[in-house]
Amino acid sequence: MYRIIKQEGRARLGEFTTVHGVIQTPVFMNVGTVAAIKGAVSTQELMQIGTQVELSNTYHLHVRPGDEVIKKLGGLHKFMRWERPILTDSGGFQVFSLAKLRRIKEEGVYFNSHIDGRKIFMGPEESMQIQSNLGSTIAMAFDECPPSTAERDYVQNSVERTTRWLERCKNEIGRLNLLEDTINKEQMLFGINQGAIFDDIRIEHAKRIAEFDLDGYALGGLAVGESHEQMYHIIEETVPYLPKDKPVYLMGVGTPANILEAVERGVDFFDCVYPSRNGRHGHVYTNHGKLNLFNAKYELDDSPIEEGCGCPVCQNGYSRAYIRHLLKAGEMLGMRFCVLHNLYFYNTMMTEIRDALGRGEFADYKKKKLEGL
Repeated sequence: MYRIIKQEGRARLGEFTTVHGVIQTPVFMNVGTVAAIKGAVSTQELMQIGTQVELSNTYHLHVRPGDEVIKKLGGLHKFMRWERPILTDSGGFQVFSLAKLRRIKEEGVYFNSHIDGRKIFMGPEESMQIQSNLGSTIAMAFDECPPSTAERDYVQNSVERTTRWLERCKNEIGRLNLLEDTINKEQMLFGINQGAIFDDIRIEHAKRIAEFDLDGYALGGLAVGESHEQMYHIIEETVPYLPKDKPVYLMGVGTPANILEAVERGVDFFDCVYPSRNGRHGHVYTNHGKLNLFNAKYELDDSPIEEGCGCPVCQNGYSRAYIRHLLKAGEMLGMRFCVLHNLYFYNTMMTEIRDALGRGEFADYKKKKLEGL
């Protein structure tokens, strides 16, 4: 159940109640693709840095170690020692990202595994079955994510098929949630809005999927090559046609600035690999912009990544000079420190956003935050 606590323009402060706990929104979900955050961050540390939701990938966990294996071990929560909510994406994005390894048909998608080349078939029912085996809190509907550069006819046909797939997803998750051996019988389903950068297709699709009365709705197929301005425009045009009493999730986005702009336009859930990916390359976020700790100017810098930061790395006094040394030496600890700091930065920014919304001062907070960044 989603409850709006306060609203400022389209920006919303809310809470989303799940079987694994209440999620305070707007929220950033920390991405653990294969049931682990890249950068050697444990679930205990995720708790410590204020993570509310962990996100894992259906396709990758199906390929390795196998969703049946995870089910036999008690589901994803037990497997990775995480008691808070987990969202699993459907494998639909891999239809986009593994374009050279797949064929799309009405029944679903035929893949070649990116690991060993073996043939895999995944359709709406298979995606729901895998996510049910994982026992995640929120399952995502199986969809196709057309490239932002795709022709209008292709996008129209793709979106219509995604709608047909959504109906099959809803029927299948309903069936699975009633089975005796299902791990999470209260698994929720979010539908995904597609339509590339065509306003009218997006709006029509939003209206259509709103009729399914799902637990939440996502905007997919953004941040895949279009400009930031095009993305903001699509969010602005589409969100008003999604149900007002359900959370809105912008998939795979983004930078701190992207998040601030999207919150203003009515988005509640976010996920992105940026904080962990950038951290592994020595790029760290601060309230005064992003730093590249590989730069020579940090060789003798004994200050923390950011003064006043509450993350375990800054709080324990590890210096920019020391972290730079670790990164240059290829030591995993350097990457780990950067990832921990970045995830803390993102989680803390979301807390600040919620606090600002609670005070009715989001517009002012956004302006100051963007100036600093």
